[in-house]
Amino acid sequence: MRSSAGVCDNAAMGKSTGKSRCAVARGDVDLASYETLDTVWRDFGLAAPARRALVDANILTLAALARRTRASISGLHGMGPSAIQLLEREMRRKGVTFRK
Repeated sequence: MRSSAGVCDNAAMGKSTGKSRCAVARGDVDLASYETLDTVWRDFGLAAPARRALVDANILTLAALARRTRASISGLHGMGPSAIQLLEREMRRKGVTFRK
């Protein structure tokens, strides 16, 4: 699902062509393939880039998320402060935390 350079490069407008280097914007990523894997994250209201980041890292459940550190999740491409806050809120509701 993910290219070696990541799904999307936010500084990704080609200087000479004006075309995006972002795989999502170019249509190179099969977004439908994420739909069966990101259900948990979609139900939480997590934005698509953050959902894709978790799926690309093979983090498909809260239990899998709890095996990771906050720093490692924050470092995923597509995972911003709002997504981290939402995840932490949902984790608190379920009584789980990030690994220390």
